[in-house]
Parts: sequence; structure tokens; C-alpha cells
Amino acid sequence: MQKLEAPNHIGFIVDGNRRWAKKHSLPPYEGHLAGYEKIKDIVIEAVDQGVNYVSAYVFSTENWKRSEDEVSKLMSLVLKLLTSDLPILNKHNIRLLVLGSRDNLDKKIINAINEAESKTANNTAGTLAICFNYGGRLEIVDAFKKIIKSGANLEDIDENMIEQNLYAPEVPSIDIVVRTSGEQRISNFMLWRSAYSEMMFMEKYWPEMEKKDVKLIIKEYNKRSRRFGG
Repeated sequence: MQKLEAPNHIGFIVDGNRRWAKKHSLPPYEGHLAGYEKIKDIVIEAVDQGVNYVSAYVFSTENWKRSEDEVSKLMSLVLKLLTSDLPILNKHNIRLLVLGSRDNLDKKIINAINEAESKTANNTAGTLAICFNYGGRLEIVDAFKKIIKSGANLEDIDENMIEQNLYAPEVPSIDIVVRTSGEQRISNFMLWRSAYSEMMFMEKYWPEMEKKDVKLIIKEYNKRSRRFGG
């Protein structure tokens, strides 16, 4: 049997935490907590299967519209990932990067992001890219702002220059975007990096994801014919 090729980068749109909680007659926070725990399991399994980059859309710039209580609890989970869960990432040799705007973030969270990225910087098994306070359109706008501030000439601006000014430019294009919960849209996720991504929509809610789903994703990816417009 031919060995399946793992995609270099899987992007997960983490969706359905609140609906999972409602399904089980639980408060929304329990859904976010279950989803948070699942991120670690899925990322570790993906890296073990040979995936080099795993990105997870955990908090968009639009999510600030949610209730103050829900946002506060989400912030506490992000802080937990950035602090007390770092030993788990280090144990599995996984680097952590956080993609998103730092505007309007609490200094405690910004410091935690910087420290987490520093403490995992030398890990080489794979990279977890957390999209936090992230919007795909905003990322492109911020890239152009950086280019303008650099004093670049108009004729020098090309795709490569824009890519080099995205958040964490070392994170490559996504090979396959996976969204859970049955919704079939990308919701402003990694617009630049998903230009030629394969798309996979799963009916299950994110907290229902299992390690075996990673193999299913890789199997599905290997069925696709990627022509990149050719």
C-alpha cells in the first residue's frame, strides 16, 4: 500500500464549541473548555503523522462582540495555553506561534505570547500557529501598512513582499483547510495563505474531533488533485 503524504500545513477553523455545549445541556464555557483540550490532542497527533504546520482559528477580531463574560473566559483559556500548557508543547518538541493583531490586547496576554514564542522557539517537530485576535483581511491590511512604513517603492511591491510582511511570515500556505460543525465558509481565515487550499467540511463539532480524524483528513488530502490553476 502506498504511504500517504502528510500535508505540510493543515489549517483548522475550530467551530461548534458552543453548539456542542448546548447539545449536552452545558454552559458555553464548557464547550470552549472541551474544544481547548481537543486542540492539544489534534495538534500532537497531526505532528506525529508528519504535518509540519498546524494552524487553529481560536479567536477572531469579530469574537469581541460576544458577551463580556464569554470573552473573559476565552481569554483565560488562551492564557492557560500560553503559560501552564507550554511544558506539553515542549515535551512534544512543538513550536508555538501566535498570529493576529496585538492591538487592544491586555499587556499580560501580550507578555505571555512573547514568552511562549520564545520558550518554544527551538522546537523542531512541528509548529502550532494559533490565530488569536485574528482576521484575514486585517492581516493583509497590516502587511501593507508595514510595507508603506518601510518606504518601499510602489514598483517593488509584489506577492513575495506582501507574504514577507504577513503575521509570522515563516508560516507557509495552507494545504488543506478543515472546518468543523458543518458550516461551509472560511470566515475570514488565512485569506492569503488559503488562496489555493483544499477545503474539507466536517459535520461534527470541534469537541467531537478524535485523533483518528487526523488520518481521515490526510487520506482525504491525498485524494485531491492540486493543479494550482494549471
